[in-house]
Amino acid sequence: ALQSNGAVVAMLGDGVNDAPVLAQAQVSVAMGSGTELARAQGDMVLLSAGFAALTRGFDTAQATLAVVRQNLRWAFAYNMLAIPPAMFGWITPWMAGIGMSLSSLAVVLNALRLQRRGNR
Repeated sequence: ALQSNGAVVAMLGDGVNDAPVLAQAQVSVAMGSGTELARAQGDMVLLSAGFAALTRGFDTAQATLAVVRQNLRWAFAYNMLAIPPAMFGWITPWMAGIGMSLSSLAVVLNALRLQRRGNR
């Protein structure tokens, strides 16, 4: 009923008697203690019992998506600003190489913020 009205449905289960519903839901979360099939088919697998792990998983997914978007915006902006001067020869190849390395380092350091966030 919810899906037919356009709602996104998430289902949490162990796969014992709810495998068809897990398969039909847009987001399926399997319990780590559930069946092998449920763990293989689930979009997310909870390794610990309780809803705290589920909310932590969704928070981590949202933070990851935000960092990916930030990194894509940074890469796009850097390329829009750095490619034209390099194309016209206004910067030397070694300068472009250093700039690209620094850009890559910025992306990696931004992504590493997720790891620090997970250790809290």
